[in-house]
Amino acid sequence: MNDHSTVDCANLISASLLRLRMKSPFFGTLAMFGLFIPSTTISSAATDGRDIFFNPEFLMSLPSQQQDGVLLHEILHAALLHPLRLREREPQLWNIAADIVVNGMILRQRGFELPPGGLRDEQLEHLSVEEVYELLRATGADRFQLADLDLLAVNGDLAKCSIVGTCDLPERNRSQALTAYWRQALQQATAIATTQSGKLPIGIDRELEPVLNPQLDWRSYLWRYLVQTPTDFQGLDRRFVGRGLYLEALQGESVRVYVAIDTSGSVSETALRLFTSEINGILGAYPHLECELYYADCDVYGPYALTLDATLPTPEGGGGTSFVPFFDRVAATWDEHTQALCIYLTDGYGEFPQTIPTLPTLWIVTPGGLDLAQFPFGAAVRLIDRG
Repeated sequence: MNDHSTVDCANLISASLLRLRMKSPFFGTLAMFGLFIPSTTISSAATDGRDIFFNPEFLMSLPSQQQDGVLLHEILHAALLHPLRLREREPQLWNIAADIVVNGMILRQRGFELPPGGLRDEQLEHLSVEEVYELLRATGADRFQLADLDLLAVNGDLAKCSIVGTCDLPERNRSQALTAYWRQALQQATAIATTQSGKLPIGIDRELEPVLNPQLDWRSYLWRYLVQTPTDFQGLDRRFVGRGLYLEALQGESVRVYVAIDTSGSVSETALRLFTSEINGILGAYPHLECELYYADCDVYGPYALTLDATLPTPEGGGGTSFVPFFDRVAATWDEHTQALCIYLTDGYGEFPQTIPTLPTLWIVTPGGLDLAQFPFGAAVRLIDRG
């Protein structure tokens, strides 16, 4: 580009950043952490998770509200770590899922527009990108047409290594530095937004959680339960976390796991198959456990003894959802001298017990299921393929 074009680009970006700050303290603060780089090698705009690349001719062709929308789209992809969170997933499907979530956030705010053709699904956009990805993988994404991939590889050719001190780091350390950089940006944007307006943009909460409070998967949560003291489940022996030495931690202990699979009418066949694979994962990861399986809707069916090589019985149920019968059955059969815990695989929509059960509980929740913060007791984790 010539000097005149460079000045025009700089003025365009400055004007857009000023408008973003006026429209939204949260988005405006977040945008201050981005480095915007003109590039003629892309058709519209993209990000590698560090920098925001834009085609000058494309951006200048848009009205100002759409310019703001495009830049904000890429800022959100970067700040919410969408390129990093891709992992081993299929890139195009992940990009579609991320676009649905980001576009939903933008279009639910006043004063923002996107160019024609942007992806939107109001039934999915309130979920996390991981959840949307899993749902699209199960149901198909043929109805969505993605013009260009705008989530570039973190170490792609366009990367300029703008975050100070990361250029010479190994890939893993660069990812950690990138995560820390945007986590700081999100924390600052959240603080400013809540101080100035008392609220965050609609739809941002669910996406903030994976960045500000990265969630362990169910295996890590289960492990934490299993390395607690055999008497009160309060003390945690952290020496064994992540080392896979569960037999050393539990030598001589008998641990019973009561597993419930939600077979109510709200749980799909796809979710049931997902639950079945997770049961096999539990047994494979912890083959020494004594497991009892129950199917549950508004009633409870079982128990069925579970072993690694056992064939799971045909699911029973199909009615409404109440979690009460399962916990009542466990309370009636549990020997208080036996170390035990409950695992409930569900979408979370049902009647909870009025009294908190004695045994620790791990809820494994389907994509699109109840918000994890709404579970009244136990620990809840989202059932997502981590790649």
